[in-house]
Amino acid sequence: MNLPAQLQRRTEDYQQSDAAHHIHGFVDQKALNAEGPRVMVRGEGLYLWDSEGKRYLDGMSGLWCTQLGYGRRDLTAAAAAQMDQLAYYNMFFHTTHPAVIELSELLFSLLPGHYSHVIYTNSGSEANEVLIRTVRRYWQVVGQPQKKIMIGRWNGYHGSTLAASALGGMKFMHDMGGMIPDVAHIDEPYWFAHGGELTPAEFGRRCALQLEEKILELGAENVAGFIAEPFQGAGGMIFPPQSYWPEIQRICRQYDVLLCADEVIGGFGRTGEWFAHQHFGFEPDTLSIAKGLTSGYLPMGGLVLSKRIAEALVEQGGVFAHGLTYSGHPVAAAVALANLKALRDEGIVRQVKHDTGPYLQQLLHDVFGNHPMVGEIQGTGLLGALQLVEDKATRKRFANENDLAWQCRTFGFEEGVIIRSTLGRMIMAPALVATRAELDELVDKTRIAVDRTARIAGKL
Repeated sequence: MNLPAQLQRRTEDYQQSDAAHHIHGFVDQKALNAEGPRVMVRGEGLYLWDSEGKRYLDGMSGLWCTQLGYGRRDLTAAAAAQMDQLAYYNMFFHTTHPAVIELSELLFSLLPGHYSHVIYTNSGSEANEVLIRTVRRYWQVVGQPQKKIMIGRWNGYHGSTLAASALGGMKFMHDMGGMIPDVAHIDEPYWFAHGGELTPAEFGRRCALQLEEKILELGAENVAGFIAEPFQGAGGMIFPPQSYWPEIQRICRQYDVLLCADEVIGGFGRTGEWFAHQHFGFEPDTLSIAKGLTSGYLPMGGLVLSKRIAEALVEQGGVFAHGLTYSGHPVAAAVALANLKALRDEGIVRQVKHDTGPYLQQLLHDVFGNHPMVGEIQGTGLLGALQLVEDKATRKRFANENDLAWQCRTFGFEEGVIIRSTLGRMIMAPALVATRAELDELVDKTRIAVDRTARIAGKL
């Protein structure tokens, strides 16, 4: 493989310099330094190449974000053209610019009609930081300033900043940075792990009713909003039972609690709908967006507001005491605009819904439905999750499921496919432009990795 001149360095040289200067996310840095990270140097379509020339099929779209895959010349051209014309300006000082205006026009043409305004950020974490302040400000403006408490879910994920990780329910993250006041949590709707003798439908309603119980415990007059991912992403790609979201929406409406959907992973076509809440059939008051907004080519996120919230803030709120230097960055906006046009005009979201999505789901069930180590298969569109299990009949999980799943992930890398492990689940989310042949390769290499793991666990 021919590398550009600036990449003509030994892998070990890159690794040593990386160890000297970086602390990576969600990894034991000392162990990583001893092992040495893979050095990725090129991407094209669904494929990545490392500094040793090894090719990988990226089954995780980077971090759930490269909807259009790598090497899209239209996106890089949009960035270059915008840089030449207006590389940067802000949305302070009573100013705006065409790129962000045109982006928002297209964004709201794709969204359901009850949304009207967006506050742009640089990431999903920032979008959820802004969510807390915006929701609390809304309740101040409409005369209920005591409504401050946000309710999230255990094992939910909403970002890595202090407030965003507090909204999330990953306790090891709380241990690192602490919590913030006025945040509460209820259980996750993870039937396979926690459903016991209940049917999925019974379990879904039981989990949803925990929200009502928590609201009554805290006092509805004090609860500002409930935030959740339509399906849990980083927590293991967990899909709630069908009974869950209708009951959650009923409870939020009954007690006048804002329903806030974290669409950072689920948004922009991943489920075969433009937004994941549309797949599950509920109507949030806010949407946190990022990742697929630009296909990961540049950092950009946002908080989408319903007309109810936006009208109160605009008509009654006075000065909105929030702003970011890079909010609505013109180059990021230009790339996002080109990305959304491609997803729309090339029929990519429609293809996921009617062709490649159903194909992937059937393929997963055909290949893993009778696998002795796979107890459950979940997914829709271009999302898939395999629950590793010691005993399928009793849903007994391995005591060392984290280690086994991590080993499976490592085997995947060895086979040339990138999949992710979370607890005892193997998850995949390939780019939305994946062909059937590429999905065949993804599932076949994943099967080899799962088989190798099953042999270690004594299941094959």
